[in-house]
Amino acid sequence: MRQFIIFSAFILCGLLSFSQSKTFKITGTVIAQDNKEPLESATVYLERVKDSSLVSYTISDRNGNFEINHETYDKELNFHVDFVGYQSYAKTLVIDKEHIDLKTIELNIGNTLDEVVIKSRAPITIKKDTLEFNVKSFKTKKDANVEDLLRLLPGVEVDQDGKIKVNGKDVSNILVNGKPFFGNDPTITTRNLTKDIIEKVQITDTKTKSEAFAGEEGDKESKTINLTIKEENNKGVFGRLAAGTGTDERYEFAGMVNLFDNDRRVSVLAGGNNTNSPGFSFGEIQKMFGGGYSLSMSSNGSFTIDGRSFGSGQGITTSRNAGANYADVINENVDVNADYFYSGADSENETITERENILPDSRFFSSSRSKSINENHNHSANLGFDIEIDSTFLINIQPSFRWSVQKRTFSENESTRNEDNELTNQSVVNSYDEEEARNFGNQFNVTKRFGSNGSFLKFEIDNEFNKNASDDLLTSETNFFNSTDEDVIRDQLTTTETEFRRFGSSVTYRIPIVAKKLFFDVEYRYRDDKRNNLRSTFDFDESSNAYDDFNLDLSTDFEYLNQESAPSAKITYRQEKWSTSFTMRYVFRTLENKDFLRPELNLKRRFNAIELRSYFNYRFSDKASMYSGYSLNNSAPSINQLQPFQNVTNPLNTVTGNPNLKPTNSHRIYFGYNAFDFQKKTGTYSYVSVNLTDDQVVSKTEVNPETLKRTTTYANVSGGYDIYGNINYSKTIKADSLRTIKYDIGISGSANRNINFNNGVQYESNVTNLRPGLGLRFTWKEVMEFRPRYRLNLTKNTYDIETFEDVDFVRHDLSMKFTTFVPKRFEWTNTVDFSCNPNVAEGFQKSVWFWNSTLAYSMFNDNGLLTLKVYDLLNQNNNARRVATQNYIQDSQSTVLQQYFMLSFSWKFNSLGSKGETGSSNFYIMD
Repeated sequence: MRQFIIFSAFILCGLLSFSQSKTFKITGTVIAQDNKEPLESATVYLERVKDSSLVSYTISDRNGNFEINHETYDKELNFHVDFVGYQSYAKTLVIDKEHIDLKTIELNIGNTLDEVVIKSRAPITIKKDTLEFNVKSFKTKKDANVEDLLRLLPGVEVDQDGKIKVNGKDVSNILVNGKPFFGNDPTITTRNLTKDIIEKVQITDTKTKSEAFAGEEGDKESKTINLTIKEENNKGVFGRLAAGTGTDERYEFAGMVNLFDNDRRVSVLAGGNNTNSPGFSFGEIQKMFGGGYSLSMSSNGSFTIDGRSFGSGQGITTSRNAGANYADVINENVDVNADYFYSGADSENETITERENILPDSRFFSSSRSKSINENHNHSANLGFDIEIDSTFLINIQPSFRWSVQKRTFSENESTRNEDNELTNQSVVNSYDEEEARNFGNQFNVTKRFGSNGSFLKFEIDNEFNKNASDDLLTSETNFFNSTDEDVIRDQLTTTETEFRRFGSSVTYRIPIVAKKLFFDVEYRYRDDKRNNLRSTFDFDESSNAYDDFNLDLSTDFEYLNQESAPSAKITYRQEKWSTSFTMRYVFRTLENKDFLRPELNLKRRFNAIELRSYFNYRFSDKASMYSGYSLNNSAPSINQLQPFQNVTNPLNTVTGNPNLKPTNSHRIYFGYNAFDFQKKTGTYSYVSVNLTDDQVVSKTEVNPETLKRTTTYANVSGGYDIYGNINYSKTIKADSLRTIKYDIGISGSANRNINFNNGVQYESNVTNLRPGLGLRFTWKEVMEFRPRYRLNLTKNTYDIETFEDVDFVRHDLSMKFTTFVPKRFEWTNTVDFSCNPNVAEGFQKSVWFWNSTLAYSMFNDNGLLTLKVYDLLNQNNNARRVATQNYIQDSQSTVLQQYFMLSFSWKFNSLGSKGETGSSNFYIMD
């Protein structure tokens, strides 16, 4: 009752404060003093007189006009206008009327560009290819990390897994002072660095270091974020330590320590848990090491982030990790960065699968139950050297090392029945395998610029060496019923040794035809791959009581060679608002396979093809742009698809290659439009692509009607295509000085035509998918935040074979995140996810509610955080899934993490700068 009275009084005081505020509108036009031309994208902002804190801001439009609507209880506000290359304009405004018209504001040209930029306190600065945010202008809660900050920046979207988009384009890299931080995993950076040490957030098109040095445009469809550290925060130690324990013997722990000493930066992290997370993520309200619930899944059941394995994405996983990062400037010409990362995981998973297999004239059904136990250890190390010989000569060296060890125990029972529900075959498999893999790679780039007109010479070498070794102990029994086929019983040991070597190089020379505008590039690329594979299978010999009976049918010994050379020519034209390029490449490719066990299967094929690529980009203004392109790519069949070797590893499916396959040609056309209006706080993002494929390589399988055994080969088909498109609209509405509403609505869709074979009969399937969605974020400053999101998934499958039934699927997904920040020092977060899949088969759960709740209490001057969380509050978590393809409909369900409670504590420390302070303790959002 007491807390309710305090809360009510708090709200009443807020309302009374709001009732005393004044609503006002400020308008005007910004022009250049020298030529009287309007200045588009000038930053116009208001600050409080007493502490220079940001009140509101906007950006001028193409006519130089601006408008600010806001409320304040201040009698006076400082008014500023900034534009790159011009002197700042400032004056104090008396807020004494609803509409203040400043008419025309003239900006004088600055003395030097650097001086103007340094002195500017503008919340947003728009340069030619860089969007820069002043972090001080965006207020957050005291312990906010970089991800919390990014969520507040206009045009930036961050989903629950930490994936970032800027104006609809994916962010591929996050740098700290221009250098990588623990490789390319953005969540380690965004969820561990605190907002208070950051000064600027700079957003640019993604470029490699050599592209940036040479003055190339880079990737217009991808963005890079660079975080600049405050000068006073470049020396000191900061970090966080955390640990938690819970019911069901659940635990998690993590720690990270960062040492910054001007140009030298050292970071160390470590963590572990048995809650299916790669680090201490959920207990800290997803603060550390990234990670959520949706991670990329590999074939062995492990999930990966930035190429690092963290264990199983399904089942129950115990993971552990440790790493270190180092960056330094050796001297004025040499930069170095390095990182090491270890990850290990133990996981267990059980899966139940029901599949309906569709043939042109019949159907059959298979059921399976499997169990796997995995243990893996992964080590990775990366180095980077940037050596600037002089202002025109750059050398980049990037070696990398990988070492992994994996142990896996697997068992499966599978049975197949025909349309009359008669048992046709069944199999039991038990296996245990150990695998060790080693990898070394290196990239070496040399870039030399000539003059100031854009000419350069670039030389690149890329090589890689892999060595894998494994031992696999297998026992299996396959039984066939109602047929004359003999049962297959196996008890064997298979040893595999694989070596891979790749060497690639390229040389590029750019000729400026018109200085800094029209360029002609000539390039030559060469690639040489060599793979040796030795697979030796030995059956168990009862007479010798050992695995020494060599099985030729299940053994291979081959050498695979792939050589490519590709001369190309590219022409590029740039203007202030638009650019275009066209590239033509001719590829000479030779594939060769030497089979030392079956010399009659030796194979050598040559493929030559033209590849094309064009690109066009137009910038309507600093707020809106479009891009489009076309590409023609050629890909050769793999050696496994070409080689006429009969693979009988699976007793139920014999696979044979087709030496007459043709290469595949893929045509892609795409178009994108991105716009964000800083004045109206609206964003529109759209994208459409069309892919047409000729001579696509697909599997061609025939099924024995008696045994349901399969024989598979490969064939070329044409006529397939896939079309994808999406459009999204977002808008932020400031209801008053306390409450903000942001909503986004969008729809994505795809239409695919697939040409395949079913029991030897070629057919066409068409898959249409629509995914409309709606999201909302309601923020009440210092009180609460509510973020619901709904998505509908509609899928329709149609076939041109009468015996195939058209299939429709519907899926509903609803998520709600509700966070309260009262009473003071408390933060209570509830995340509720609902999923409904009404089309799954009987016996599988059709819908599920998933509710996580976290209550955090800040203590010890906000350096300590005590957290109580409940995972799966309703105890309904499951992962029942339905998958439909051209040949089957499958329902599956596997082990998932069940409900648990956990109490955790974290401690952060910070000695950066002279004070080591961490900023304000309140939670604000400025739009």
